[in-house]
Amino acid sequence: MLELRNICFTRDNKKILNDINLKLDINKFIAITGPNGSGKSTLAKIIMGIEKQDEGQIIFDGKDISNLSIDERAKIGIAFAFQQPVRFKGITVYDLLKLSEGKNLNKMEACNILSKVGLCAKEYVDREVNNSLSGGELKRIEIASVAVRNSKLTIFDEPEAGIDLWSFQNLIKIFEEMREKTKGTTLIISHQERILKIADQIILMNSGKIEKIGKSKELMQIVLEDKSKCCKLGGAQDE
Repeated sequence: MLELRNICFTRDNKKILNDINLKLDINKFIAITGPNGSGKSTLAKIIMGIEKQDEGQIIFDGKDISNLSIDERAKIGIAFAFQQPVRFKGITVYDLLKLSEGKNLNKMEACNILSKVGLCAKEYVDREVNNSLSGGELKRIEIASVAVRNSKLTIFDEPEAGIDLWSFQNLIKIFEEMREKTKGTTLIISHQERILKIADQIILMNSGKIEKIGKSKELMQIVLEDKSKCCKLGGAQDE
């Protein structure tokens, strides 16, 4: 469904991604993990078209999409949730969910979606997606809007960032539901053990390269044993 061929990316004379080759299967829940600065988020942005690779090809459903814009990639079935959600002045939460769903979503359905990400629907459904919302609130709204699209490929870049523990429990339930019911492939950049455990496959990155790929049960022990290296919270920001 998605194939990356010899993807390379350099920024400020630093090699961020070094000859990445990867195939993602259809209808899988896949997690990418690794140390901060290993290139995880950059790889996700290149798939979406937010960043442009220096070398290599991106093949989606058998077609080369390497030069397609973000909008064009969205139209063919790729969705992306940012670490830092985007604000939309003048657009309500309800409007955003309707646009994402692509059909005449009623307010009751919108409220049910918001409840799943831990938001009191009555307080949020008619609010604007603007600076009046906190980062955590925006994150949950964005997760809801991306989850309802049922895209062929849905990418989440560290969805747990900025979310409180109670909302994180609901987030796990959403991902478990997506894994069971959604026909498309879900790709999640994450350090969180609970997210990694529900993945069908884990991709372990380090220093701009893919170190290992395997089933969750096979790689979880490696990730946990080397947590100080692969899942540390401090240090440089991921690129």
